[in-house]
Formats: sequence, C-alpha cells, structure tokens
Amino acid sequence: MNDLVRISNLEKTYITTGEKLTVLKDLDFTVKAGTKVVITGESGCGKSTLLGILAGIDTATSGSVTVGPYDLTTTTENSLSVYRSSFIGLIFQFHYLLKDFTALENVFMPAYMAGMTRGEAEKKARQLLEDVGLSQRMMALPSQMSGGERQRVAVARALINEPSLILADEPTGNLDPANAQLIGSLLFSMVDKYHKTLIMVTHDRTLAAMGDVCYAIVGGKLQ
Repeated sequence: MNDLVRISNLEKTYITTGEKLTVLKDLDFTVKAGTKVVITGESGCGKSTLLGILAGIDTATSGSVTVGPYDLTTTTENSLSVYRSSFIGLIFQFHYLLKDFTALENVFMPAYMAGMTRGEAEKKARQLLEDVGLSQRMMALPSQMSGGERQRVAVARALINEPSLILADEPTGNLDPANAQLIGSLLFSMVDKYHKTLIMVTHDRTLAAMGDVCYAIVGGKLQ
C-alpha cells in the first residue's frame, strides 16, 4: 500500500494579542491508503487543528503536508477547491445538512454541483442512502429526522463524490451512547465497503478501538 498522507515537521502556531500558542510541533505522520486511523487527545491538544490542515481549511505554520497528489502547503486556491470537493469527504460533529432540502437532495447536491448529471447524482445518492439504512427516509427533511438519521445522511454525503480520504471530526460527539455506537460502526463499515482511507478524531474510546491504528496527540506530537 502506498502512503496517501505524508506530513513532515508540521508546526501550527497561533498568535493572539502578542501571545504565541503552538499546538502542533515537529509532527510527523504517514497514513497508508486503505487504513482507518483514529486520533485522540485532550481538548485543545490540536486534534481538530490537524484535521483542518488535512482538509485544506487551515494552514500549517511550517512543515510539509502532502495528501495524494496534493501538496497542501504550496497548492493554489483553485487546486484546494478541487481537493476539498473531490479528493476528500468531510464529516463533522454537527451534520450541516441544508434544512430546506430532503435527505436525498442533501446527498446528491455535492455531486450535482461538481458536474454530474442530476439523474446520475440522484441514482448514486439513493444507493448510498440505502447503504446507510435510510431507504425509507430519503424524502424526509432534516427537521423530521433523528440525530442518528441526520448523521447517517452526513456519512452518505461524504461519500457521494468518491473521495480517496474521509476526514471525520468527532462524528458521534452529538449523539447518545447507543446512537454513537451505531454511527461509529456504520462509518467504519462504509469506509471498508467503498475502500476509502479514514482519519477520525474522537474522544470515544470504544470508537477509537475500532481503528487499524490509534494515536494520541501529546505535547503537539503523535504518540
């Protein structure tokens, strides 16, 4: 298996009102394609910051970050836009579904916006929603769904553009323990089914134990 993610000497420092806070320092990290990686750590340790850098949403202060063919430290904004829309899929603690659109519309919209025909995008979305157990809920609005159902939609949406890498930031953080277990298991099984690479940040120890590799961020470094 090839390395899909390669990070070397990563540092992230925030400067606010004259104060300097370094959350990630001398961090080296590689992830092989097809691996399910879980990252844990105390609040404020830099877990979400690392995921944000990998998502191309945040930038490193120094060091190199390469994901697939993309060098995130030097790439243009146009290339980053393509990277975010097609190479990665994002799942957050909050589902961020469009409230006036059905589950089906929320899932097919990213593919449709990326240039797929509406018919093809809708067909793919229907299959993904069936895969996550929502074949009977495709026409429901987010307000008509439970928290677990909304997060299932978010998982399906993250996969619609066939990304190589799924980034999940506390994907079960807003759910009760039973639903958290269900959604966690579902996410891992969908990643396996569609042969994706997963990097997940979580506080949930049960979820963390399901990964192929588990790291903790301590003192700005992975352990």
